[in-house]
Amino acid sequence: MVGLVVLVWIGRINFGSIIFNMLKQAHLYIKGDVIGVGFRAWTKIQAKIIGVTGWVRNVDDDWVEASIQGEEEKVKQIIELIKKGPPVSHVLDVQIFSQEPKEIFDLFEIRK
Repeated sequence: MVGLVVLVWIGRINFGSIIFNMLKQAHLYIKGDVIGVGFRAWTKIQAKIIGVTGWVRNVDDDWVEASIQGEEEKVKQIIELIKKGPPVSHVLDVQIFSQEPKEIFDLFEIRK
C-alpha cells in the first residue's frame, strides 16, 4: 500500500488582514427614549446573541452611540433590532454610518 502525502504551501498569506477585510462596521446614533430604560444592556445582550462585537454608550439625554462590527448579515440583523429597541424604550431615529474597521473588537462592551 502506498501512502499519499499532500503538501500544501500557503506561502505568505496574512490571515489577519483577510479576517479584517471580511469585517463590516457600522457607527450608529440612536435618538429617543433610550436613556435609563436599559437600552445599552439590552443592546449588549442582543450583540452577544447575534455574534457581533463593538460598544455602546450614552451621549446625551436622548442619544445613544454605538459601533457594531461583524459579518455583514449579522451587523444588518442587530441594526434592525436597534431600530425597534427593547419594549420599554422608544426609538425615534437611528443614523447609520458605514465605516472601515480601524481595529478589531474582541467583545461587545458598554462604555461610559
